[in-house]
Amino acid sequence: MRVTVLVENQPIGGIQAAHGLSLYVELPGRRLLFDVGPDETLFANAQALGVDLAAVDTVIISHGHYDHGGALETFLQLNHQAKVYIQRQAFQLHESRTLPPYRNIGLNPSLMTHPQVTLLDGDHTIDDTLSLFTVPDASLCPSTANSNLYENGAPDRFLHEQNLLIRGDTPVLLMGCSHTGVVNILRAAPTLPNVCIGGLHLYSPARNETVPTSLMDEIAAHLAAYPEMRIYTGHCTGIDACEYLSRKLPHLRYLHGGESLTL
Repeated sequence: MRVTVLVENQPIGGIQAAHGLSLYVELPGRRLLFDVGPDETLFANAQALGVDLAAVDTVIISHGHYDHGGALETFLQLNHQAKVYIQRQAFQLHESRTLPPYRNIGLNPSLMTHPQVTLLDGDHTIDDTLSLFTVPDASLCPSTANSNLYENGAPDRFLHEQNLLIRGDTPVLLMGCSHTGVVNILRAAPTLPNVCIGGLHLYSPARNETVPTSLMDEIAAHLAAYPEMRIYTGHCTGIDACEYLSRKLPHLRYLHGGESLTL
C-alpha cells in the first residue's frame, strides 16, 4: 500500500498549500481518494506528483465540510467511473458560527443525486479490504475546537463523519478531521490499526486557537497505550498541537502535503 498526501496545509516539495486534506491510496487493483480537499489545489498537486485522477475508482468523503469535499463537483467532471461513498447527513447545512454572519462550510447538496454518489446511513463494508465506520459515542476527550461548528442550526454531533479501515497485513486507519475524537475512533474501529493517518482537530482556524494543553495531555495519555501504532497527523491538528503531542508520543509525527508512505 502506498499513501500520498495530495492536499494538506503544510506541503513540501513545491506543491500548493490549502486548508484541507486529500490522500491518494494505491492498493492492489484499486486507486482510492480519501477526501478531495477544498478546491482546484487537488488537480494542480495531482499533476505535479504524477497522479492520474481519472484512473481513481473509489472516493471516500470523510464528512460534510468543504475542506474535505469542496473539490468533489469538479472531480466528477473529470472522472466518470469512481464510486463516491459519503454519509447522507454530510449534505445537511454545516456552518461555522464564530461570529455573525455565520459561514456555510458545507457541501453542494445537488451532488446527493449524482449517479456516482452512494449515500450511506452509518457503517458500510465496501469489500473484504475496505470498511467505513462512524462513531456514535464521542464522549471521551471532546475537542473544544468543535464548539463553533453547527449542523442545521444545532451543535454538530458529527454523525456525518466516517473513517476508513483498510485491512491487510498492516491495517491502516484513515481519518479526515477526527471531530468525534481519535480516542473514540480507535475504540470504535472494527480492527485496531497498525497505522493511523489523519487530522485530530486540535486547532480552530476560525479562532486561530489551539485546544488547551490539558486536553492534549489527556489525549496523549490514551494514545500512549498504543506504543506500536504509527500515527501520522496534520491539517486540523495544527503545528503547535502536533509538536506538543510528538514530544509526548515518539510514534506520532506530522505528515506534510507531497509526502508518500509505503506501508
